[in-house]
Amino acid sequence: MRTPTTDRGRVLLVLAVVAVVTAFTATVPLLRDWFDLRVYYGTVHTWLHHGGRIYDYQVPGTTYGFTYPPFAAVSMAPMAYVGLGTAIVGALVLNLAALGVVLRILAGPGWRRYGWFGWALVACGLALFEPLRDTFSFGQVNLLLLALVLGDGWLLSTGRGRWAGVGIGLAAAIKLTPALFIALLLLARRWKAAAVATAVALGATGLAALVVPDASKFYWTDALWDTTRVGRLDYVSNQSLQGVLARLGETGRPLWATVVVLVLAVWAVRARRAIVVGDWTAAFALTGLTACLISPITWVHHLVWLLPAFAVLVRAGHPRIAGALYAVMCTSVVWLWFDDASGIDGFLGSNTYTWVTLGLLLWLPTGQTGGSRLILNRIAATTAPAPSTAAATIAAVSAQPGPSSATAAAATGTAAGPGLGLARNASSDPTGSTRPAAANPQSSSSRASSYTVKPPPA
Repeated sequence: MRTPTTDRGRVLLVLAVVAVVTAFTATVPLLRDWFDLRVYYGTVHTWLHHGGRIYDYQVPGTTYGFTYPPFAAVSMAPMAYVGLGTAIVGALVLNLAALGVVLRILAGPGWRRYGWFGWALVACGLALFEPLRDTFSFGQVNLLLLALVLGDGWLLSTGRGRWAGVGIGLAAAIKLTPALFIALLLLARRWKAAAVATAVALGATGLAALVVPDASKFYWTDALWDTTRVGRLDYVSNQSLQGVLARLGETGRPLWATVVVLVLAVWAVRARRAIVVGDWTAAFALTGLTACLISPITWVHHLVWLLPAFAVLVRAGHPRIAGALYAVMCTSVVWLWFDDASGIDGFLGSNTYTWVTLGLLLWLPTGQTGGSRLILNRIAATTAPAPSTAAATIAAVSAQPGPSSATAAAATGTAAGPGLGLARNASSDPTGSTRPAAANPQSSSSRASSYTVKPPPA
């Protein structure tokens, strides 16, 4: 069927989709009870009010504590001076703002053409995306880091590179994964931006060393190298290549290091190709994918870094592929192998999100900055896809009445579709559980109750 052409029809469709999304989120996903935010809050509160040490704190009844670099704790210090409820509200507001920034950047200069109807459907689709659900319900920081990194990409792609690198540097100082984007800047020969990012990261790390010297020494010499502080490598939520190997019983570092080198080689070739044709969106998307793959631990909520890749697929004229992959990422399918990931089905199913990430790294289109015009022309004569996938929804609603970005693009030689505004011509389940497996991992209510009522043993 076609998308409704009247406001009444659009309102009814949005209300129907909201009802479906509400039913889904109430029955399928797990509620994480702000567990990670409780870790952050308890850490800084104990540190600043009770003289505790940052890396000694553990959430009561669990073995989980702070695992980020010291600068992350310093930047979270204001939480210690408000109540936990206020901190939760603040985290929600910051994550919503960061998501808005990410969507605005990925949608490109033609974002207004989607209108209220398009963005309402996008919001519903995003509510189904498991990494986003987990990011919000854990109280995680991934969206904030993604917004900082994509902000630098937007600066570089629009010729405003004077301050480019600041966001990447801050993100790398808060969490190590975004440091790979500094390598991307070097690969692109953006020496100034790379220098700025490195200086900001080192400066923030140095500031933390001055504020908490003992914690800094402990982190960089001990905690950083101890992955058991974060959780089990073979835990099904770990959707990195290391997680795949661990579930196969291969925990040796030489094999993992070899795989990492191969993945980095593929990334360097593909990212460089994207940079040469001026496709910064694809370059940043490929880097986010690679960071998720090579990190020793990539929990499901870390996979918000896949959002730019879905935008690239839509922009390149592949909304159905984007929609299908996005739908897989909404299903929580990996949890079906929570108890037992053995056998062929376990190998394939428990690593589903890793396969999606790896497939995107290998086959994500590059150099397609004008692809949005193809989508606009195609969607004008086709039907709207199911609203369960945000990426496909963006493509579908772009046919709604509004200024013609395709006409403007043809006149100026630029692409107005998703992609950093590029010019064509230039749970309570802790993150990483070490607890005994739940009796019935297929039942979301059973899992949620086991997480909230029976926390992992100390």
